[in-house]
Formats: sequence, structure tokens, C-alpha cells
Amino acid sequence: MVYILFCIGLFLLVKGADWLVDGASALGKRSGIPPLVIGLTIVAFGTSMPELIVNIFAALGGNTEVAFGNIIGSNISNTLLILGIAAVIAPITIKYSTVWREIPLSFMAVLALFVLANDFLIDGIYPPQLTRGDGLILLLFFAIFLYYIFETVRSGRTRFSEKDIDIKQRSYGGMLLFMAGGVVGLYVGGNWTVDGAVFIAQQFGLSQFLISATIIALGTSLPELVTSVAAARKQEMDLAVGNIVGSNIFNIFWILGFTSLFAPITVPSFINADLVFLVAATLIFFSFMFVGKKHALTRKNGALFLVLYVLYIGFLIFRG
Repeated sequence: MVYILFCIGLFLLVKGADWLVDGASALGKRSGIPPLVIGLTIVAFGTSMPELIVNIFAALGGNTEVAFGNIIGSNISNTLLILGIAAVIAPITIKYSTVWREIPLSFMAVLALFVLANDFLIDGIYPPQLTRGDGLILLLFFAIFLYYIFETVRSGRTRFSEKDIDIKQRSYGGMLLFMAGGVVGLYVGGNWTVDGAVFIAQQFGLSQFLISATIIALGTSLPELVTSVAAARKQEMDLAVGNIVGSNIFNIFWILGFTSLFAPITVPSFINADLVFLVAATLIFFSFMFVGKKHALTRKNGALFLVLYVLYIGFLIFRG
């Protein structure tokens, strides 16, 4: 029964976020908020809700491996699996702003997390934790990122346009129903997903990090995977790539920052290996922008990404 509830929980997490975004976006449109603003606020925050809810439940329950595995696993699957599959389907040309601003920002996010996760080397406090103070630091970085996003919109340099934001018209009753259903779906789904991950790890003698970095991370990344594959087939990858890189930044600065305000998150003792792998993946992604065809991911690059992702999963399984 726990396995069934775990699968239903993952489904409710994804659908709950969809329902909440649907209802809130319709309400925003009814209120006269411009579609671009809705896309950069309601939609952007709404699509990160599954990871956020999982992390909050995990932190409050003391399941810190789930909290870290969810974020690191999601970022690695975004970079290596989703971009890898998309690039194999069709080579991806990437915008100048993504290459020189957003990819370096995502790299800075990983470095900031690495430093905060190892600050016990400086202050001598063990076991290391992401404290509320660390959370505030991450959220300050996130505020800078939001300022950058809104400045690009204000200056007209954004990749977004009105046609990219599809907002359905709904009655007030429909909006409230979708938002209420989204909140309930996220709450129930988050609870069942975290409980299921802990149970599965105990049953098979595996780490909670392994379950969260693979099954949960892949489950919450399915919408991005489906969107990116569809975009690759239509040769419309620029928006999808920007969203994936932005999601990686959101995951560290926003989700880990906000989660650690609820409860300090103990850093797993083995986490540096995973952080180094994420740093390497981000650096490889950036270096590909200057090897061969500039500012592009080729099919060979995508194939290498997929090989690296399989190696990472193999490493997680070997480590247990």
C-alpha cells in the first residue's frame, strides 16, 4: 500500500502544481496582471512547488537526505538527462544571455551551496547544517536573480513573449476549485512522497538520498522532460533551455533557502561527491558552448550528457 501511495503522491505533486498554477494564473489574468508578469511569478514559482513541498516535509520530519537528494538529483537530471535527450533529438542553439549570464549564475548557485555545506571547516560546528542564516544568504542570492529577470523583461531583452504564456479563461468558482485542489494535491502528495521514500529506503537498505535523487527527482522533473522533448521536436528549444537553467537556480537559491527557514537541514556526510559531480556537469555544459559549434549543444554533447547521467546513477546505486 505504501508503494501505491508513493506513486499517487508523486502524481498529486505534479498535478497539484499544475492545478494551482492554472487557477492562480487565471485569477491573475482576471485581475489585469500582464501575462509576462504572470509567467515570471505565478508560473515560475508554481512549477517549483513539487520540489519545495517535498523539501519542507522532509526538513520538518528530519529526513535531510531527502531534502538534499531532491534538489541535487533534480538539478543533475535537468542538466544531463533532460538537456541530453533534447540535444540528441535535435541540436540546440542557446542564446547569448543564457550562455554568459544564466549558466554562470547556476554555477555560482552550486558553488554557494558547496561553501555553505562545508562551512564547518571554518566555524568548527559539527555536524554541518544549512542554518536559517544560510537560508537567508541563499534567499538574498535569489532576490538578485529575480532582479536580473525583471530587468531583462523591462529592457525588452527577455526570451519570453506573450504567446509563450497560455492562460485559460475560468470562472471565479473554477479558479477557486483549481487552486484549492492544487493546495490539497501538493499537501497530500508531498506527505505521501516523503513517507514513501523513507519507507522504501528502509525496506531495501538504501539511503534516502538515493531514492530522492532518482525516483523523486525524476518524478518532479517529468513536466520539464515532456516540455523539452516536445520543444526539441518543434525546433523551439531556447525557451525550454532557459527554463531548465532557471529551474536549477530556483532549486538551490529559492527552495533550499526557503526550506532551511522552516528547520535547519543537516548536511549529509557524503554530499561533497554529489556536489562536485554537479559542479562538473555545469562546467561541462558551459564548456560545450565554446567547443565545436559555438553556443550550441550538439547530438554528441547530448549523448555524452546521457552517458554521464547513467554513470551518476550507477555511482548512487553502488554507494547504496
